[in-house]
Amino acid sequence: MTIFTPSQRRVFVAPLALLVAALIAIAVACGGDPAAEPEAPSPTPQPTEVTAPAVTATAIAPATPTLQPPAPESNTQSPPVAPELQQTGSWINSEPFTLANMQDENRVVLIDFWTYTCINCIRTLPHLRAWHDKYADSGLVILGVHTPEFEFEHDYDNVVEAVEKFDLKYPIVQDNDFGTWQAFGNRYWPTKYLIDHNGRVLYMHFGEGAYEETEQQIRGALSAAGYDVSGVALSTIPEPAIIESAKNRTGDEAQTRELYAGYERNYGAIMAQIQPPYVRHVEYYEKPDAVVMYQDPGDHQNHFLYLNGLWLNAAESITHARETRDFEDWVSLVFFGASVNVVMSPGAEEGSSDIRPYEVRIFLDDAPIPNARAGKDIMYDADGNSYVSVSESRMYFLIDQADFGGGELRLTSNSSDFSVFAFTFGSYDGGEPGNES
Repeated sequence: MTIFTPSQRRVFVAPLALLVAALIAIAVACGGDPAAEPEAPSPTPQPTEVTAPAVTATAIAPATPTLQPPAPESNTQSPPVAPELQQTGSWINSEPFTLANMQDENRVVLIDFWTYTCINCIRTLPHLRAWHDKYADSGLVILGVHTPEFEFEHDYDNVVEAVEKFDLKYPIVQDNDFGTWQAFGNRYWPTKYLIDHNGRVLYMHFGEGAYEETEQQIRGALSAAGYDVSGVALSTIPEPAIIESAKNRTGDEAQTRELYAGYERNYGAIMAQIQPPYVRHVEYYEKPDAVVMYQDPGDHQNHFLYLNGLWLNAAESITHARETRDFEDWVSLVFFGASVNVVMSPGAEEGSSDIRPYEVRIFLDDAPIPNARAGKDIMYDADGNSYVSVSESRMYFLIDQADFGGGELRLTSNSSDFSVFAFTFGSYDGGEPGNES
């Protein structure tokens, strides 16, 4: 299997007959539960789901074996030494430093691998903010290592804007070349590594959750370093719970898997043969970087994207390939969950920093999204139509409802800049916890 590297974004280009055969074979198997398929190594940086019904981390194949710290109850095995930061880029909220510097200062370091459009990362931010506020004066340094998933996440200004939006005060370093990611042999967004004052990895956690456990590990590491945290109260931020009715769902009524629009991840899914690709049109796979006219078949199944009209299939996204007048081109999907989010990007003048914002009209079951089910980015025009204004390259919140349920979404814009990268979903009791980040 061909493996992507961060600096070599290779494209799988197979003969049409092979792709069609693969899609036919996949279609036969689509009655199963995609999220229940076993995890397998995937082309770097191809993300895959790791759990259901709530996706808790996004994975890419490691360049080296992941660190394996000893279990907390083990007293015989020494924790591994943390690798040094590698190929670091620009820093935010801090002057550059090394882990060796932190060891010299008797500091405990919590490394958080994240990227700013990742909903799983966004959901963890309230806890990171709380830990920074409480323990920064007691020896803890949180270091957000920003390892990008999409090309626009390499942009320093975009990362700065996200850091300000999320009100992050701790140090952030860009990891655009995946140097530190590879040094740690990391696989997931988000992942946290707790490094003690001796430079050893005491604890790690992949994905969301385990916030109380992580905080207890932080307190133990700080106490071992000689800091007194007895007067610091444990966090009271509740850990989100999965809706009971979302558990044990399979097949077409399971929480929708993460859906990617770009051909890199769609071709990668075909080559890996672990789960079906995301776009449900054979013609999408005939040629990369091609403008294709699609016809929506009208019979939609959970876990897939459907297109209508003229679209460019790009490496990371699909982009509307013409200007229209009556919203006749669209992206549609059936979903199950309590929340739906989408990553989109505005247009840009070539060679210029000027952006071209646009509006995307959103339909739920052929009607405007009811206010009670609307995510925080949904707005309404004078006629009651629900829409999103795309003026930043980021994740947008579309659906946020209290209960687990299903529906059919249609996103449409007359703009030729309309670009869709990925959809993510959640099944948390009370709706999308990322709304609070």
